[in-house]
Amino acid sequence: MTKRILIVDDEDDIRDVVQVSLEEFAGWQTLSAASGMEALCLATTEPVDAVLLDISMPDMDGFELCEALQNHPKTQNLPVIVLTAKVLPSDQQRFTQLDVAGVITKPFDPMTIWQQIGAILGWLA
Repeated sequence: MTKRILIVDDEDDIRDVVQVSLEEFAGWQTLSAASGMEALCLATTEPVDAVLLDISMPDMDGFELCEALQNHPKTQNLPVIVLTAKVLPSDQQRFTQLDVAGVITKPFDPMTIWQQIGAILGWLA
């Protein structure tokens, strides 16, 4: 069965590059959201297998979205991978508290990000 990943980032270019990588190299389906509110709406109404989430976003940051996903019955067990440029020690603590599946730092390699995601989620054979 094909995996579906929700890509959440307020930067169009990042979403586009990740989408091409996941669809072309891994063969996964993607949904994308430019904001935390849009992502929460999609995640609770569309079937997705994982969320790739930016932390720095304007309306609802990635920490708030992660908490909202974990508090919603439909998305509470959804694995979340953080995609961020900022990995401060205090952020690492929050990632641990939020039980994120993994962290990928920007800048990332568009040719291999699908492999990083697959390895974190155990999707690669």
